[in-house]
Amino acid sequence: MRALDVLIVDDDDADAMMIEEALQEASIPPVVHRVIDGGQALEYLRREGEFAEAARPDLILLDLNMPRMGGREVLAHIRSDEALTAIPVVVLTTSDAVPDIVASYAGHANAFVTKPMELDAFEAAVQKISRFYGDVATLPAI
Repeated sequence: MRALDVLIVDDDDADAMMIEEALQEASIPPVVHRVIDGGQALEYLRREGEFAEAARPDLILLDLNMPRMGGREVLAHIRSDEALTAIPVVVLTTSDAVPDIVASYAGHANAFVTKPMELDAFEAAVQKISRFYGDVATLPAI
């Protein structure tokens, strides 16, 4: 069993830090990378510019509301790119709006998780995602 490689796509420094800390509680802590907006996410995933040596993530944790390019648009690019489409994407966002949920699943997100406001619940949600993708799910070996 190896450590997951996780890409966090979130412009909120505090949320990203809490996600990273929660992920480190895994039995095998993942290798975590972070970008701050959708444009950087696509550069990372396509290994462009400063991300030329980036590892392919096993899992993407994607916020919806970001500058430059939002999560919905990023998800559409990922799902339309044959080289990226098999990477699981969990939308992890503050939104609980029905249109965001529907659009995320219609865009083929693997899951939609609303970030809990309470710290313990937030950490628990991230740890459950990590356990599922790290211990339960079989991920594509691409």
